[in-house]
Amino acid sequence: MKRHFRVWRGDASGGELRDFDVEVNEGEVVLDIIHRLQATQAPDLACRWNCKAGKCGSCSMEINGMPRLGCMTRMSTFTEDETITVTPIRTFPVIRDLVTDVSFNYEKARETPAFAPPPGVAPGDYRMRQVDVERSQEFRKCIECFLCQNTCHVIRDHDENKPAFSGPRFFIRAAELDMHPLDDRADRKEYAQASQGLGYCNITKCCTEVCPEHIKITDNAIIPMKERVVDRRYDPLVWLGRKIFRRDELESASAKPSSAHPSAPHPPTANPSAANPPTVNPPMSSARLPQTAPVGPDGHMDIAELVAPQQGGLSPFGEDIEFPLPPEQISYHHPDPDKSPDH
Repeated sequence: MKRHFRVWRGDASGGELRDFDVEVNEGEVVLDIIHRLQATQAPDLACRWNCKAGKCGSCSMEINGMPRLGCMTRMSTFTEDETITVTPIRTFPVIRDLVTDVSFNYEKARETPAFAPPPGVAPGDYRMRQVDVERSQEFRKCIECFLCQNTCHVIRDHDENKPAFSGPRFFIRAAELDMHPLDDRADRKEYAQASQGLGYCNITKCCTEVCPEHIKITDNAIIPMKERVVDRRYDPLVWLGRKIFRRDELESASAKPSSAHPSAPHPPTANPSAANPPTVNPPMSSARLPQTAPVGPDGHMDIAELVAPQQGGLSPFGEDIEFPLPPEQISYHHPDPDKSPDH
């Protein structure tokens, strides 16, 4: 049986949809048809692929307007008289035909802070139980097909957002590490908000709908990360608690001179933040956020810190946790060879 295909042909300078009538056999997928086109009618048709088993994420394309994997889209899902239109994923620049430049995603991957093991623990000494990683293990199924990145309208419809927005794939990476029991970084939430553009996402769940691994990107990663950011930054009780219960820590921290940014002494003032204006922080090469809260011209912090890129201090309500944790607060442990199993 022959089926009618419309395949986009062109490069960065432009292109068009071209019509093909291609033989289709029972049980074939769209990628099989692309290969048959290359073998019979369009030997110069460019298409990226690798495993043909839905595990490498290489053959991402748009089939009848839906972002899909060519190797996982069966021809039996279309009616016999239906025209199948195949185009490259539209969020990223076209190189040629169905191949696009997805280097944007690798740049965002390099910017994402890596896993940070707890200090003083050798890699072979890490101990975790399944219950510790159940929430984050789902995110490890990602095959980096970038279909979620392609369908996210924040960058699909607004190319100017790309410098400030990492996208769903790296939101699940941030959530995975923030939920990891052995990750020692305490600024995952702040980094996701300030540098990855988490606030741009309005949770339309379009990324979840196109995920070939059925990862619940929105419900299990993005929404929990948004909730954690809100708890740390915008909860009025937490904001009030930082100002009341941690005032002594803020004052002692602001009273310490900075060796990296020496400055002349300031006269005494009722507001310690005014006596120590924020210093210029180094570039974000280490992916660390600024450690000083911003202040206005009057020396006061913005009320509720709704526009502040960093919270004013540590939360008194138990959200700030650093490794190593006390044994009663975590379910993994380091076995002591000097003690018997009974102890």
